[in-house]
Amino acid sequence: MIINLNLEGKKIIVVGGGNEAEKRIKSILNEKCEILVISDSINKQIKNWVKIKKIKLKKQKIENLKCITELKPDLIITTTNDRKINQKIITYAKKRKTIVYSSDNPDDSDFSNASIIDFEKTIQIAIFTGGKSPAMSKKIKSKSEKALKKVILKEDIDQIKIQKISRKLAKEIIPTQFERKQCLNNIMNDKHIDQLIKDGQVKKAEKRAIEIIKKWK
Repeated sequence: MIINLNLEGKKIIVVGGGNEAEKRIKSILNEKCEILVISDSINKQIKNWVKIKKIKLKKQKIENLKCITELKPDLIITTTNDRKINQKIITYAKKRKTIVYSSDNPDDSDFSNASIIDFEKTIQIAIFTGGKSPAMSKKIKSKSEKALKKVILKEDIDQIKIQKISRKLAKEIIPTQFERKQCLNNIMNDKHIDQLIKDGQVKKAEKRAIEIIKKWK
């Protein structure tokens, strides 16, 4: 099952400061969560993120799990080269019912990382092998991305943004879920809105969507 975790406001601990840690941090950097790296050494990119205060750093070598216990994280990602330490962290997290991921042990982890094809942070498509072959995930992502760029257009992105605005307003004005669904389908299939989006007049398309909702009976 592929799910999208809502990490907003959560405390994430990343153990390790190398390239694997960098990759995992990058995947959650825009999730509005608190990211703390625990490592005695960090690479250049992680150092830069610390410097501009996108993430925090606790500079120390993990020899025991006391520091993690004190921090009470919501999620732990361990990326060290020490398999014994990684396994200790997995065992610790599972006992405390904390979500955990280990880059060298996807089978014991609570989740796996999919390769994500991202369209303006509005449409995301996951290529997932369940941790069996990250390399093949990347290869398939590269092949799929080229094909999907011909299918998913800028107009689709704009329509999604209009739908987001419309859903919010519809919840305030239209009383039932069934009616809201009908209204939003009308907006999505409105030829005038489609044409305005194609002409690059997104604000006018938004205005027409709002008018449709306000006049809905």
